[in-house]
Amino acid sequence: MNIIPAGKPALSGRLRATYLIETRYPLEVAAAAMAGEQSSGTFRAIPGETPELLRRFGARVEFISDVAEVDSEALPFSRSPKDATVRPRRAKVGLSWNIENTGTVLASVWSTVLGNLFELHHFSAMRLLDLTFPDAFADAYPGPAFAVEGTRRLTSVEGRPLIGTIVKPSVGLSPQETAALADTLIAAGLDFIKDDELMGDPPHSPFEHRFEAVMAVIDRHADRTGRKVMYAANISGDIDAMRRQLDLIERRGGTCAMLVLNSVGLSAVIEMRRHSAVALHGHRAGWGLFSRSPDLGMSYLAYQKFWRLAGIDHMHVNGLSNKFCEPDESVMASAHGCLTPMFERAGRPDTVMPVFSSGQSAVQAAETYTRLGSDDFIYCCGGGIMAHPGGPAAGVRSLHDAFEAAAAGIPARDYAATHPELEAALQAFG
Repeated sequence: MNIIPAGKPALSGRLRATYLIETRYPLEVAAAAMAGEQSSGTFRAIPGETPELLRRFGARVEFISDVAEVDSEALPFSRSPKDATVRPRRAKVGLSWNIENTGTVLASVWSTVLGNLFELHHFSAMRLLDLTFPDAFADAYPGPAFAVEGTRRLTSVEGRPLIGTIVKPSVGLSPQETAALADTLIAAGLDFIKDDELMGDPPHSPFEHRFEAVMAVIDRHADRTGRKVMYAANISGDIDAMRRQLDLIERRGGTCAMLVLNSVGLSAVIEMRRHSAVALHGHRAGWGLFSRSPDLGMSYLAYQKFWRLAGIDHMHVNGLSNKFCEPDESVMASAHGCLTPMFERAGRPDTVMPVFSSGQSAVQAAETYTRLGSDDFIYCCGGGIMAHPGGPAAGVRSLHDAFEAAAAGIPARDYAATHPELEAALQAFG
């Protein structure tokens, strides 16, 4: 990794971001406030802010696209211009920054595009819609080490989605109980198992004991089948502890570690990518803080680009007809974003494997496959496997049947007529 700190010479290109805003100020004034706050400006002109400094380091307003006038403000605590009687307007604003402002430092980029502009009194809505990194970032960060091809190689799964599950109950199981559950699930034919994001290194299930117990089960089944199930063990914690746990995973022949992205942060993910020779599974717990309101935060399209550069191989995207609040259109846009290249780098793909989860079963399988237009994803089901009327093995079989039907273009209901596990799943979960 060749990160270039800010201030070093020989950097070119501009970082570009697109925002949705709402304001009572003239749009040009509002956009200028954004640009000033996120580069060289402050609330008063200062002596050092020379024309040359502004030209080189000032954020540039690339475009303003008026969207609509609205009846009332979306968010509280904004202030209107003096004597203003106009209604709020919505617009899209494009800003860009000289890469010299940030260097190729992701933490600095985060502060630049997601900084104090969200608190400026001019605005009653502010959302980052998209972000484009200059090519220098492709040279500074290796990006995902395994992603789609590497994950398939590690799991020996080709030509279909990976079928996975989450250890449930999320907390409370001992290492031995977790291993016993893993034994049942692996025997059922799963490709992938992950810890819940709530399960880290608690006193009732210390990471080392839990991981050793589960790996013993994985190894025993691998000896039988010739194929090693991927276990995304949650290492999220302090940096030194995460390094130790990664070392254990590699020493014991594990193939994956899970990081709760919003808990550990960008710098921790970058360090784990440097330190790790296994796939890194990114869980987005806490994502609702950024996404629940359409008037605040950022889009997943922008969010996932940070983590891909940092080195994550898998990214959670929710699921169709999920148990959360996200609409299906947003879920699919997120998944397509994960499979869309950020840079054109021959031999260095930067796409990552989207992970569908949240209330998933054989019912949503065909639509997921069809709408994504690809089988390059991990499909995680909890109740869709463990609550199947025929048991976990029948739950896994129902998913294989559902994806086989989707790949052949056969409606699931028709395929279920000769595939009883799928029929039972459609009846139970449909």
